[in-house]
Amino acid sequence: MARVKRGVTSRAKHKKVLKAVKGQWGRRKNTIRAARQAMEKAMQYAYRDRRNKKRDFKSLWITRINAGVRLEGMTYSKFVNGLSKSGIKIDRKILAEIAYDNPEAFKTIVKKAQAALN
Repeated sequence: MARVKRGVTSRAKHKKVLKAVKGQWGRRKNTIRAARQAMEKAMQYAYRDRRNKKRDFKSLWITRINAGVRLEGMTYSKFVNGLSKSGIKIDRKILAEIAYDNPEAFKTIVKKAQAALN
């Protein structure tokens, strides 16, 4: 059986890693050992932050809804309770967009939530 030299395979693996760390600073972009460590760490951050992004956006939406609701003299928790009692099923993302882009429509939603609480 013929001898297999591994140069082609190694080069391909190295190219894949170096392409992934393109744009990094210092030795991380051109030394394979540093590049591999940088890539692994970057992938860990990417995995973690794909989940954190959802958390961050949800908190942003809640903040925007809370700001809009407080202009009407209500708190966020009471507003959400009023929404559930009135049977309005709009998710936080859409509520935040309405509060930000269309305050008049948001006021009517808040009024319906207040009416359901009383």
